[in-house]
Amino acid sequence: MSITREFLRSPGRTGAVAASSRRLAAAMVAGIGVERAAHVVELGPGTGVFTEALLARLEPGARLTAIELNPRLAGDLARRLDGVEVVTGSAEDLTRHVRSADIVVSGLPWALFPSQRQERILDQVCEILSPSGRFATFAYLHAAWLPAARRFEASLTKRFGFVGRSRVVWGNLPPAFVHRAAATR
Repeated sequence: MSITREFLRSPGRTGAVAASSRRLAAAMVAGIGVERAAHVVELGPGTGVFTEALLARLEPGARLTAIELNPRLAGDLARRLDGVEVVTGSAEDLTRHVRSADIVVSGLPWALFPSQRQERILDQVCEILSPSGRFATFAYLHAAWLPAARRFEASLTKRFGFVGRSRVVWGNLPPAFVHRAAATR
């Protein structure tokens, strides 16, 4: 399934014009402890590039729950990838679908969200993360200076004891970097 086609059909439900690269997927899952996680949650998996990278690192018996707003993308993901619990729904309803997670990985377009939506979703991410939980998401380099992107980064710093950035992944279109955060509870 084409992410570009889904974006053109419904730009409000699909935040990316092109699928993330495998290089960005590798950066997303690096150093967050996927190998030790019992339950990983992915927000906005889209075509499943990050999902596949997560599945490759998960230990047998670990759970992966993917929450995707776009019903076409969710259906395709559920048919294509065994071992993933796919929920068709909004990340704003995260706590309705998940009680706890060791890691949350997000492909959501944070810089496109209004402040209230960013806050609601981040509050729920923090609510389900275990005390030693990790959070990873990405941002496009060209959009990092936008007010919504800067507001999002400030929200991460407010909620997490550790917030860091990866190096720029130039092999992604457009170039991006990963925000990594560790829970403080």
